[in-house]
Amino acid sequence: MKKTTHLRIRKTHRYLGLITGIQFVMWTIGGIYFSFSDLDEIHGDHQRKPGGMAFERNLELVSPAEVMAQLPGTAMITSLKLVDILGTPHYQITYDASSDQASHGTGHDHSQAATRTQLAVATTGELRPALSEEEAIELARQSFVDSVGVAKVEYITQENMDGHHEYRGSALPAWAVTMEHPTQTTVYVAAEQGVVTKFRNDKWRVFDFLWMLHTMDYQGRDNFGNLLLRVFSIASIVTILSGFSLYFVSGGARHNKALAAHQHRRPVKG
Repeated sequence: MKKTTHLRIRKTHRYLGLITGIQFVMWTIGGIYFSFSDLDEIHGDHQRKPGGMAFERNLELVSPAEVMAQLPGTAMITSLKLVDILGTPHYQITYDASSDQASHGTGHDHSQAATRTQLAVATTGELRPALSEEEAIELARQSFVDSVGVAKVEYITQENMDGHHEYRGSALPAWAVTMEHPTQTTVYVAAEQGVVTKFRNDKWRVFDFLWMLHTMDYQGRDNFGNLLLRVFSIASIVTILSGFSLYFVSGGARHNKALAAHQHRRPVKG
C-alpha cells in the first residue's frame, strides 16, 4: 500500500479518536454506573413507605354519577379512580373538556380539547380544589419512610422549571417537597390528582446526568434519534474501522520491511 494512503488512514484515525474519545469515556462511565446501580434505589422505591390505599368494605360513598353530573356539559370522562388523600376517600376524575368555536368567514368548526382532573370527596360528592401547600407537605411526609423535616417547598406549573428538570412527563401543576435528608430527596405531589407521583434523590440525579451524556440529548434526555448522537455513532464506527485498517496496513508494512532486510542480509552465492 502506498505511503500516502497509510498516512491518510493514520490521520483519520488520530483526529476521529480525538473527537470521539471523550464521548467514548462518557459512554463507558455511564455504562459502569448503570450496571452497578440498583434501580429501586434510583427510583426512590426504598424511601417510599410501604402500604397503599385501604378503606373499610362498608364505607358509604356517593355515586360517581352524582359527581360527574357537576362537571361541564361537554366533559368526556376518560378515567375515574378512588384515591386516599390524608385518610379521606376521594374520586379522581380525568376528563377532556372541549370548546367548539366557529371560525369567522370560513364556516368550519374547530375543537380545542384539554385534559383536566377534578377531585371530589367520595362520601359527600362535593367538588374540591387542588391540594394546598399544607396538604401536599403532609402527603409527602406520610409517603416518606423516614420521619424527617421539610427543607423547602416549591410550586411547579411547567416542565423544566429552574431546579426541577428532573420532573418530566408528569402531571402538572405539582408541589415539590424537598425533605431534610442526606439524599436530598424531593417528593413530587400532583396538585390536581392528589397523589404522590415521583421521588427524586441524589442517586437519581447522578443517573440522569450520565444518562444525558449517554443519549447526548441535553434537554429531554430520552431522544435516541437526535442528530448529534447519530453523527457521533457514525464517527465512532469510522474510528474503529480506521483503527482496524491501520493495524493491518501497519502489519503489512512491517512485514515488507522485515522481508527486505532479510533479503539484504542474505549472502550471495558464487
